[in-house]
Amino acid sequence: MDITSDAVRSCLENVIDPELGINVVDLGLIYNIVIKENKISVDMTLTTPGCPLAGMIAGSVEQEVRQTFEGVDVEVSLVWDPPWTPDLLSSEAKEQLGYTR
Repeated sequence: MDITSDAVRSCLENVIDPELGINVVDLGLIYNIVIKENKISVDMTLTTPGCPLAGMIAGSVEQEVRQTFEGVDVEVSLVWDPPWTPDLLSSEAKEQLGYTR
């Protein structure tokens, strides 16, 4: 399997936020994916800096990438800039959470 940003993003759709029941991609938590040689770096955020599940969600992101792309180094960084807002939700996630315009 070719390692592309789209392929990484696609595998991360399997990581579900346990409180909201929505994947981290549709929640808009994945900010940046960088692929260099044998390393995949993922910058992600959370809906709030005080999220009690921060370690678990970041760990699940790392585990999913490692399982999908065996033999690569994986680095997941939590970033807070820019801050997450509901505007980052996919249209499917907005509908699921009841956000309407």
